Amino acid sequence: MGVPARVDRGDPMPAMAETSAIDAASRRLTMALDSLEAAIERRTEADHGEAGLVAQVHALGSDRSRLASDLDSAVARTRAMEASNREIARRLDVAISSIRSVLDANEH
Repeated sequence: MGVPARVDRGDPMPAMAETSAIDAASRRLTMALDSLEAAIERRTEADHGEAGLVAQVHALGSDRSRLASDLDSAVARTRAMEASNREIARRLDVAISSIRSVLDANEH
């Protein structure tokens, strides 16, 4: 036969201390779960914010590409206009010179 289990019927304090420890552990667990839930919510918000930033960076990259293309086109048009301007100035100089020659020839 074995030794009979000891039954402690006289002191209610160990049972109360055990209940108090369980309650404290339960409160700590609840606080830890609340902290975890808050951290998850912050992380989710940060992920959404990051996705928004990624979209903005992509949009800015597209805008930059479009603006670079527009700038290249504007520079090409400006160069063409400058070349046309030089040709027109040359032709005007020739015309002015011809008119002066005709006027000088008629004066003499």
